[in-house]
Amino acid sequence: MVARIAIASTAIITVAAVTGCGGTDQAVAQGGTFDFVSPGGKTTLFYDPPATRGTVGALTGPDLFTDEPIRLSDYTGKIVVINVWGSWCAPCRTETPELETIAQEFRDRGVQFLGIDVRDRRQAAQDFKTDRNVSYPSIYDPEMRTLIALARNYPASVVPTTMVLDRQHRVAAIFLMAVLAEDLRPLLDRLTTEP
Repeated sequence: MVARIAIASTAIITVAAVTGCGGTDQAVAQGGTFDFVSPGGKTTLFYDPPATRGTVGALTGPDLFTDEPIRLSDYTGKIVVINVWGSWCAPCRTETPELETIAQEFRDRGVQFLGIDVRDRRQAAQDFKTDRNVSYPSIYDPEMRTLIALARNYPASVVPTTMVLDRQHRVAAIFLMAVLAEDLRPLLDRLTTEP
């Protein structure tokens, strides 16, 4: 009986961790090695003025399709929008067309989008991107190891998470929820005009 209760409890915790991939007002990551709770339960964090922004670590990982290394340093001088996603995540399905719209809109203004696919099977993730015509690259990170560079000083363990870095790759904003084009457009308009 005790073993059945332990197994049931483990299953509930696992389901809660996987289904916690989106849409609550409280930004809480459960399970795994991350226990981040956003300050005040906020799901949108802005870091201003620019002089107070910090940087993330040396982000690198294999390309989802080619296995070639992708490095944050490949995008020197560009604003980088990093989106943590999974094909299993319902809010990720909602935000992906929005992200692609903004990626196309801002591509010629020095903005690079970069996905990080987590807790996923490679084929499922590849199909997800292909079916949705996602043009920007993604790091394949089923074990969430590349998130160490992001989550050292910033919340990045909620799926989906979108982190926006300025041209010096300092953290300008973090969205701990599915984002819409209207969430990113004003921020990117402002960041593209920053010196």
